[in-house]
Amino acid sequence: MFNRRRAGAALGALLLATMPVAAEEPLVVHLWPNGAPGFEDRRNEPEKVQPGGSVYNIHNPSITVFLPPKEKANGAAVLVVPGGGHRQLVFNAEGVEPAHYWNDLGVAAFVLKHRLPRETNSPYSLDIHPRQDAQRAMRLIRSRAAEWNIDTNRLGIMGFSAGGEVASMVVYSPTAGDPNAPDPIDRLDAYADFQIVIYPGPLGVPEKVGPNAPPAFFAIANDDNGHMEPVLTLMREYHEAGRSMEVHIFAKGGHGFNMGLRSKLASIHTWPQRLTDWLNDNDILKPKP
Repeated sequence: MFNRRRAGAALGALLLATMPVAAEEPLVVHLWPNGAPGFEDRRNEPEKVQPGGSVYNIHNPSITVFLPPKEKANGAAVLVVPGGGHRQLVFNAEGVEPAHYWNDLGVAAFVLKHRLPRETNSPYSLDIHPRQDAQRAMRLIRSRAAEWNIDTNRLGIMGFSAGGEVASMVVYSPTAGDPNAPDPIDRLDAYADFQIVIYPGPLGVPEKVGPNAPPAFFAIANDDNGHMEPVLTLMREYHEAGRSMEVHIFAKGGHGFNMGLRSKLASIHTWPQRLTDWLNDNDILKPKP
């Protein structure tokens, strides 16, 4: 005899078994457990997201963790800093999409949400707080290197536009850890072992690159008139200092081409392959003994 209840239950179980499983949300780790120093009372204010995915109203800075599949992981890691003029963060196009690129190469990626000094009524300083957040993020990543399977000699930073300025603040103002700091994370250094800077702004660019400046990859479009000068300056300074660099100046592309996914220009659409070549040529993707 046909049992309608059992048949319905069986069909329901079949549907559940064949339904696609939602992707697991990436881990978000706040840089300070009790909130940013001096602004702990604002840590519970919610972030705001614009329709295109840009994020603002950030008062409890964090990193979003994107780990590669274990079978691909090679131990390299990178802190990704999206652009947005220090008013917002272009989190999807210059955070999540780069993270997926890195994961496909076997690299762990950590997307930074830092405080925004140019946001309306912001209490933060452009000279202090983005740098403080990025340096703390580098230290935090180092502190959990064993957990996240990271080689602490291959931890770099990648920045787009204003995020490139934050990257420069980290790279050219390297800070050692404080061995007497009460917080063990602050005892670790905030050095970057390599840097990737895409159409950066001028903030953080030093008058002179030091002898220990890390290997660098720069990319810019020739028709991005407002952002050419920082790349040209850094290119000259790296050359004079005898430090390793690779520079790509594309004929067209404008500002904000992100990872090139939406560009109709072949050179821009495929620019990440130039970065992959550079990473391979510099042994950044190669596990070390």
